[in-house]
Amino acid sequence: MPANLTPDYLAAEQEYKNAVTRDEKLAGLEKMLACLPKHKGTEKLQADIRHRMADVRREGAKKGAAHATPFWLIKKEGAGQAVLLGPPNSGKSQLVASLTHAHPEVAEYPFTTRAPVPGMMRFEDIQIQLVDLPPISPEFTEEWMPHVVRRADAGLLVVDVNDPDVLDEIEFVGQMVEREHLPGPRLLLGNKVDAPGGRDNLAALVEILGPVPRTLGVSAATGEGLDRVARAVFEELQVVRVYTKVPGKKADLGAPYILRRGETVLDAARHVHKDFAEHLKFARLFRSEGGRDGLMVDRTHLVEDGDVLEFHL
Repeated sequence: MPANLTPDYLAAEQEYKNAVTRDEKLAGLEKMLACLPKHKGTEKLQADIRHRMADVRREGAKKGAAHATPFWLIKKEGAGQAVLLGPPNSGKSQLVASLTHAHPEVAEYPFTTRAPVPGMMRFEDIQIQLVDLPPISPEFTEEWMPHVVRRADAGLLVVDVNDPDVLDEIEFVGQMVEREHLPGPRLLLGNKVDAPGGRDNLAALVEILGPVPRTLGVSAATGEGLDRVARAVFEELQVVRVYTKVPGKKADLGAPYILRRGETVLDAARHVHKDFAEHLKFARLFRSEGGRDGLMVDRTHLVEDGDVLEFHL
């Protein structure tokens, strides 16, 4: 691998690997080429990217302009996309219905959900997209499911804590994740804790599984524990909210910019406008809840959730 590959290039490369449609692949390759450092050591890689771009364009020309988007490809919206995984009758659909304005079909019989159903869940001043997926089961699992999970920003595992086969179901989901080389869900929602013995079953499950995945006890039917879900999902997304202010004026706290955890003041400036990133000298840092009043920070300062930045060019 050539030296000096930037984080932007590596992120673009991952975006290309996750791409499903022709347009997404082409966009990923174009971004890779734009972010690739231009020097002698990357000449072969530049040529390879251009060849792949030509191949994708030829493939599109052969198939014609009319290219149907797969029904299971859900466009990301909000601060991030979290998909709900789980066995049949775990209550995923009812959870999505309770946490969002979506209306997935909810029924007592298994395999009610056969296609992805998205909905938007509010967390404070942002929206997070939840996607209800068909169940994962030894009897039947939709073959397109791994593509959806791979593209998502986070995965939530939903189980019925009262199901006597819950440990086998969790193991089967884990096997599928490992077999398909998918990111494993780090948040488990133990549903139906309102049923007799539900809280004891949840405690036993936590003792067996340990601290990973993080486990929350909830009831989609009664609403118990649902007030904690949005924050837990937000934390799993590994993003931060950054606000901006104009010198001499109050901060704009209405619509935060969403950045990945680990990004910098320069990345935040790039989100606002490319000219800001090109000409940024420094920023003053404030906090949305007070403190750090006007602290001067440089372009490489890591942003945190709730930061308010005043850019100076």
